[in-house]
Amino acid sequence: MKRIIIVLLAVCAVSLVTAQQTVGNPDPNAIGIDTAQQKLQVVSIDKFESAGFWNSYISPDAGVINGRLFAGGPAGKADEPKPEERYAGIDPKISDTYVYGVRTEFYRRGFHDIYVLAQRPIPIEGITKTISVWVVGRNYKHTLKIIVSDFFNNRFELTMGQLNFQGWKKLSVAIPPQNIDGMNGIIQRNYHYNSQMGLKVIGFKIETDLLESFGSYYIYFDDMRAVTDLFAEDARDEDDMVDGW
Repeated sequence: MKRIIIVLLAVCAVSLVTAQQTVGNPDPNAIGIDTAQQKLQVVSIDKFESAGFWNSYISPDAGVINGRLFAGGPAGKADEPKPEERYAGIDPKISDTYVYGVRTEFYRRGFHDIYVLAQRPIPIEGITKTISVWVVGRNYKHTLKIIVSDFFNNRFELTMGQLNFQGWKKLSVAIPPQNIDGMNGIIQRNYHYNSQMGLKVIGFKIETDLLESFGSYYIYFDDMRAVTDLFAEDARDEDDMVDGW
């Protein structure tokens, strides 16, 4: 009996360690596998090189906010594989020189929402599995969420993590697959519209912690990427007609 209990405890411990290792580092190969073939590729969404493309907002009753570019970037990004540059409305050949910083001056403590939104939604080709972005959180207990819209323009907020860390850190989130009936959740593909698929990035939302929303708060963003399944995009027949006219 003791041996059985020991074995069960060992199995539980291994399962717990495995689960802890996957938290915050989702495996794109295991997310929403609904086709016989996949072609996963890391693509660049935005490098935060244009200050005019991003706007920062907070309620006028909560404080004042502004954003601007700063020269620099995370050193850890150099160790990552170079993403594929696919045109998404922004020149993919633009230099990777700057980061986007946001400064908020709070009037008082409270559960405030800070928004960092793109001038227009940023489309991601294919079926997105994960989205990541490099962030400087300044060790506050605020929570970062990414705002996306799906195939039918339904908006969703996905939690990327708390900002209680110093320096640069890459935060990632897995895009949950749509339900079996294809009508609930984040829908990236609909068989009635085969020429259109994927989702769009609207921007970011920072939910502030009640006890730490005072004084000045600084946050910086750089290098937003996605792991996406491009099999349907790259396997499309060259002579196929494009719907949407």
